[in-house]
Amino acid sequence: MPDLSREISRWNQGDTIVVGVDEAGRGPLAGPVSAGAAVLPKSFSHPLLNDSKKLTEKKRELIYDELIQCDEILLTSAFAEIEEIDEINILRATHTAMTRAVDKLNVKVDYCLIDGLDVPHFPYPSEGIVKGDGLSLSISAASVVAKVERDRKMLEYAEIYPEYGFEKHKGYGTKAHLEALEKHGPCPIHRRSFAPVAKFFDEEDFRLTHHS
Repeated sequence: MPDLSREISRWNQGDTIVVGVDEAGRGPLAGPVSAGAAVLPKSFSHPLLNDSKKLTEKKRELIYDELIQCDEILLTSAFAEIEEIDEINILRATHTAMTRAVDKLNVKVDYCLIDGLDVPHFPYPSEGIVKGDGLSLSISAASVVAKVERDRKMLEYAEIYPEYGFEKHKGYGTKAHLEALEKHGPCPIHRRSFAPVAKFFDEEDFRLTHHS
């Protein structure tokens, strides 16, 4: 289970505000990518909090509600939208969302613990921690926030574009999603730069749409 050992290490080095950062939605064919940022108190513990992917949807929602109701915890989330993903690529869009989430904390950030590899040119002192969402409680909290916020956004899109089943797969490339894509073609929230979607647009159409 994740703990505060990495946060404690930074606190012991004089960093007061240590932020956990994670993303959700890098892989889907549709919808935005989201990022969460979390600052936990030194006394924090939680019996269930873990990497969001290891939690059921019901548990994620319960933990999310507990986290946002705690005055001692700072939480934010931010998105990079579909147009940005197609314009600058999914990796850079993810890093953009992460930066936005940390910016929204509106505090003097001393250090960020980011899930995954180091993020080049991140505007805050930081380090990447591979599988950090299962190691650091701050990153775990950020992962839950990012996932729940993105899932809720996809439920909104499911009402606008009901034929794709976004409420079930949240934009990931499941068999049902790919079949709906073949039947109906892409909708405005599909990522044109992703292979299963790109084939519906010729290069000229893509270039004119995104670089005019």
